[in-house]
Amino acid sequence: MPAAVDVQRQMTPTYWQQASVDLAKADPVLAQFVEHFAGGMLVSRGDPFATLVRSIVGQQISVKAADSVWTRLLAVLPAVTASELLMREPASLRACGLSARKVEYVVDLARHFDERQIHDDHWSAMSDAEIISELTAVRGIGVWSAEMFLIFNQLRPDVFPLDDIGLQKAVARHYCRGERPGRRLLVEHGERWRPWRSVATWYLWRSLDPLPVEY
Repeated sequence: MPAAVDVQRQMTPTYWQQASVDLAKADPVLAQFVEHFAGGMLVSRGDPFATLVRSIVGQQISVKAADSVWTRLLAVLPAVTASELLMREPASLRACGLSARKVEYVVDLARHFDERQIHDDHWSAMSDAEIISELTAVRGIGVWSAEMFLIFNQLRPDVFPLDDIGLQKAVARHYCRGERPGRRLLVEHGERWRPWRSVATWYLWRSLDPLPVEY
């Protein structure tokens, strides 16, 4: 059986330049990052199901370990689709390095896609909150994971992940003299970045780590 090919149909947001200009005008701190990281932007991996499987694979393990598990998973799947994953025995998925719980998570995800409980073909007409509600009905996908998916896969422009540690650290460093902001203060900071809070968050992540954030 041929191994699946990890083809990434990369997409970038059409709004990025306008968002960067608007944020730079509105916020002197972000203006520095917009200039320093010019040319960089969000990049979507493309396929929603494969992206979500990969996010589950990577939960609570190192990037290196996650890449190893993903490579082995590709070797047993002719394609990373819900139907193909559901045809695999749990033991074969465990043999790729997935824990028993993660096997349950990816199988539940595949069932949601296979049974059309996730309406990815309707997402373009759905709000961020509606998509988050669909995704968090899957075992192993919480609000933060759904928000990361909206930012990195769907390229939604105005997602503000309040529980993200990196965002909290960046706001603390650049706006709060190193003191971690409370939720209310973080919300207040985010209001000045509408309707481009995903873009502002990306620049703030980059301020902590010059390597682009991927999901």
